[in-house]
Amino acid sequence: MGSVYRARDLHFPNVVKLVAVKEMINSASDPLIRKTIIQNFEREANILATLNHTSIPRIYDYFSEGERSYLVLEFINGKDLEAIIEQTEGYLLEEQVLLWAIELCDVLSFLHSHKPDAIIFRDMKPSNVMINQSQHIVLVDFGIAKPFQTGQKGTMIGTEGYSPPEQYRGEATPLADIYALGATLHHALTRRDPRLEPPFSFSERPVRKINPAISAELEAVINTALQYSPEDRYPSADAMKEALLTAGRKTGVLNRIAGTTASIPSSGLKPLWTFQCEDEIRSTPVHHNGVIYVGCYDHNLYALNAASGEFQWKYATDGGVVTRPAAYENNIYFGSEDYRLHVVSARSGKVVWTYYTEAPVRSSPRIAEGHVFFGSDDARIHAVNVMTGRASWRFETVAPIRSTPFVTQDAVFAGCESGEFYCVDFGGELKWRFKAKLAVTSSPWVEEGVVYFGSLDSSFYAVDARAGWVIWRFRMGKGSIVSPYLTEGLVFTGSADGFIYAIEARTSKEIWRFRTEHQVSGSPVVYKDSLYCGTADGILYCLEYRTGRLRWKYTTQGSITSAPLVYNDIVYVGSADHFVYALLA
Repeated sequence: MGSVYRARDLHFPNVVKLVAVKEMINSASDPLIRKTIIQNFEREANILATLNHTSIPRIYDYFSEGERSYLVLEFINGKDLEAIIEQTEGYLLEEQVLLWAIELCDVLSFLHSHKPDAIIFRDMKPSNVMINQSQHIVLVDFGIAKPFQTGQKGTMIGTEGYSPPEQYRGEATPLADIYALGATLHHALTRRDPRLEPPFSFSERPVRKINPAISAELEAVINTALQYSPEDRYPSADAMKEALLTAGRKTGVLNRIAGTTASIPSSGLKPLWTFQCEDEIRSTPVHHNGVIYVGCYDHNLYALNAASGEFQWKYATDGGVVTRPAAYENNIYFGSEDYRLHVVSARSGKVVWTYYTEAPVRSSPRIAEGHVFFGSDDARIHAVNVMTGRASWRFETVAPIRSTPFVTQDAVFAGCESGEFYCVDFGGELKWRFKAKLAVTSSPWVEEGVVYFGSLDSSFYAVDARAGWVIWRFRMGKGSIVSPYLTEGLVFTGSADGFIYAIEARTSKEIWRFRTEHQVSGSPVVYKDSLYCGTADGILYCLEYRTGRLRWKYTTQGSITSAPLVYNDIVYVGSADHFVYALLA
């Protein structure tokens, strides 16, 4: 029906921008068939235009010339899985296929949860799975994908051998994609093309009978996906992904995957923009209305255009700025080592008010319930009215507070440099106190009645948020100043022992650990399916957060001691080399 060409987009004469041009030839003589072909072509274009996912190529344009229609798509530099299977001597490794399977579940989950209507891909097979240069999957060819409507029957369409029985009856649902993914994985692990076998006969050729190197756990996942009846398969792509992760943990495959950096270069990554300050950047940036605000040790808060890095304004203090700014009602709140909390206009950088403490402010502000909460080296937690700048209360501690407070509906949590960890009510009264053996610089995270934080005593704690007793403690190789990040039941942290850890939040079970090349000095953040974290040797790591697999790393020329900001698919991070970097996520 057509071809796919590699082409150059001449809208950009000064750079070489490669695109893929998909050509569809409409040579049908029947007017009804011609109309159907055109509708399918336009449907593919319209579906792709609504999708924004790292594993789906972007669409740039579509047009027609006579009997030929064209899609202009993101160019994927790589090979399709079918070609990789054919060109590989022997069998593909289980860990590699497992990672691709998890990524395929992610993109299917994205399609099946699409709003307003779920999208059924309907043609999952190795030739429609591209493997790019970073060894990640990209799903291509949405020619027969369609929005799913319950109870609606469609045309019998798909690829023989990969399509489930119900798809032959025109009854494709999200569970049809689960079956086709199982068939794709079976083909990848056994090299047996299902198009050359009797239909629905996978049970007659078990994976491990053909390839004994595959674990029984992964074989069981594939068998469930390939069940004849839809109700016997996994109920969703998310459920299948969780089964794959469980299989990888049981067999130790995930631990083998997470932990090597040598094969991933950083030289190919180019920042979208950089901005140079006059001293180290230890502050985490914040985004507000298209502007990046970041503090610097040169005593300034900078406002930069988020898209271009263009300088907007700077506000000078009398001390280094290491805190993360907070944006609230078009004002920016931040602390400085000049003993003050500063509040400036987000638009102009003009001062609104300042609040004085009795020592440097290295704890970032947290705004909630009409107040800004922060700590100071004066050994106090301060609660200040956001409008007036007047203190509502100050809570006395025994040592400097450099941990950023976490605020819930009825309490404020923060750690201090003596190892005490405090829970204070909104009246400034102590609810409970916990004592670690060494300093708690880590900023806490509270979720579902549990507060999580690390300590320089080499422990990571989960403490009951109401009573202050320890639920569990996770031992690391060295102390930690890293603030944790939680998502989907996993807590992520790092340590001076050089590891980034993924821990099951409920049980403290280690899911994976990733060895970096130096101390983990920056705090992790998760965006979509990636984790970003910096280290003392200036490397920003991007990991697949469910497996700990390295996606890329970028090297700056100074330590990264803050958390990166990820917004609208761009990673913003500061370094001790005096630069702010903007990188594609």
